[in-house]
Amino acid sequence: MSFRIRGLSAKPFRRLYGQDESVLAEAGARRFVVDKKPGFPDRVTMRDAEIGDTALLLNFVTHDVDTPYRTSYAIFVREGAEEAFDEVDEVPPAMRARLLSLRGFDEKGWLIDADVVDGRDVEVLITRLFYNPGIAYIHAHNAKHGCYSGLIERA
Repeated sequence: MSFRIRGLSAKPFRRLYGQDESVLAEAGARRFVVDKKPGFPDRVTMRDAEIGDTALLLNFVTHDVDTPYRTSYAIFVREGAEEAFDEVDEVPPAMRARLLSLRGFDEKGWLIDADVVDGRDVEVLITRLFYNPGIAYIHAHNAKHGCYSGLIERA
């Protein structure tokens, strides 16, 4: 079963790129100099930032629905990231390297099914979840820290 994975648009984060610490603090964000890889998964390009890059840690609404499953949580965005990951039948490196929690939602944003999978085997769980015709899309989260990882849709 074909699937499409998309990273976040850079648009809402551009206003923070290059800002001083006081502006970041007002936005509830913090800048980090990347000191390990993996460790700072960029939600736009869906790759771990390189050592020496800067990454912004901020809260972001990742599931903006009118249900109890509305979600916002901490995410990293590599400062300067522009082109969002958007591929069919390809798992991005930031997902492949982590234990993931996949959550399948219907078109109205209600949770239908969820499970945990090693990122190396994520296609198996994507296929199982999409076998249910009621699941419209899947949100992937890093299982250990809970951070949003990306959107998975039917291709």
